[in-house]
Amino acid sequence: MKKTWIRAAAVAAGLCMSAAAFAQKTEVSFYFPIAVGGPITKIIDGYASQFNKENPSYNVTPVYSGTYQETIVKVLTAHKAGKPPTSAILLSTDTFTLADEGAIAPIDDFVKTDADRAWLKSFFPAFLLNGQFDNKTWGVPFQRSTVVLYWNKELFKEAGLDPNKPPQTWAETISMGQKLTKKDASGKVTQWGIQVPSSGFPYWLFQGFSTQNGGILANAAGNAVKYDDPKVVSALQYWVDLSRKHGIHPPGVVEWGTTPRDFMERKAAMIWTTTGNLTNIRSNAKFDFGVAMLPAGERRGSPTGGGNFFIFKKATVAEQTGAYKFAQWLTQPERAAQWSIDTGYVAVSPAAYETPALKKYAADFPPALVARDQLPHAVAELSTHDNQRVTKALNDGLQAALTGAKTPEQAMKDAQAEANRLLRGYK
Repeated sequence: MKKTWIRAAAVAAGLCMSAAAFAQKTEVSFYFPIAVGGPITKIIDGYASQFNKENPSYNVTPVYSGTYQETIVKVLTAHKAGKPPTSAILLSTDTFTLADEGAIAPIDDFVKTDADRAWLKSFFPAFLLNGQFDNKTWGVPFQRSTVVLYWNKELFKEAGLDPNKPPQTWAETISMGQKLTKKDASGKVTQWGIQVPSSGFPYWLFQGFSTQNGGILANAAGNAVKYDDPKVVSALQYWVDLSRKHGIHPPGVVEWGTTPRDFMERKAAMIWTTTGNLTNIRSNAKFDFGVAMLPAGERRGSPTGGGNFFIFKKATVAEQTGAYKFAQWLTQPERAAQWSIDTGYVAVSPAAYETPALKKYAADFPPALVARDQLPHAVAELSTHDNQRVTKALNDGLQAALTGAKTPEQAMKDAQAEANRLLRGYK
């Protein structure tokens, strides 16, 4: 009887200890901008599970929150309601907005040791630009990208072009695009020479053109833009002319989401899109294709893009600490390398490219290095205070010019006036 009582007591004590251990787990919510389901969610679920096993005092729970736009609305709504997530991947361009709302804590608050400082310095400098202002780092890179050129080597051969030489300049884009554009007997275009999407993120694609033309859209403080700069206007004129003057680009607004599919269906011989589409295109294109830096105008250039890891200010200290550990864990060179291999996003640190896995992958598939090699020519993605409305002013202007509703000059003049109005209070 006594032994039975002792065993029962021991079991009860063990259950209590297990319950106590479970209760002591710190919950870390992690909002990730993608719809539920698909290969990316499986990867993120796997990351969370592995981190939780290695760090048993934390329980990271991914929350799949829709698009980037839907995700920032959800997290800011939760923040204002006093129930914010612990962490989230959001567009790096949302940094000003998140900081202005008092929603995020600077990463610097958690950097205490030499190892922490070394980690923060380990990222590509170009990827830190959008996460830094007021001498603080507000977010660290996770899934980052640049705009790159994809070209169909088989269609180049058919057009009498060297399949291994994509256009290097704006002029070559036009001359090659003319040879690559095909029409049927009725005069309808069946294959466009080049396609650059202008829905979804028109400002981002346009920033390739404006940067190549020597224009910078916004200052580092995020309180002034130069939409009406003559260099910006002439860059927009070039984009408009690809369709209206040269006839090598689809007219009007080109959809972001359908552009990779148009490329894979041979409706476009060359496209501009994110390096984040690399794995998708590699897996599904039924032809040999190439990837290259964007062609140069006065210079080469592309904006950086993609998401940063943010930690929320109203989370508890324990939750923030868990989120910080998870951010460091996610961005270790080996994991950043595998994420790049699995998704096509650019690995966020030079050290990732020195890992055996990414070295082997790049040796087998050299296009994986193009976006990294373009980083020295990259500029910060357009980001300002009141970013969504200031960016919308530019997007509206770009689409007005591309559809012919306004001249490029008038479109940019109107966009500048609206941006000036919105940014007046941030001077």
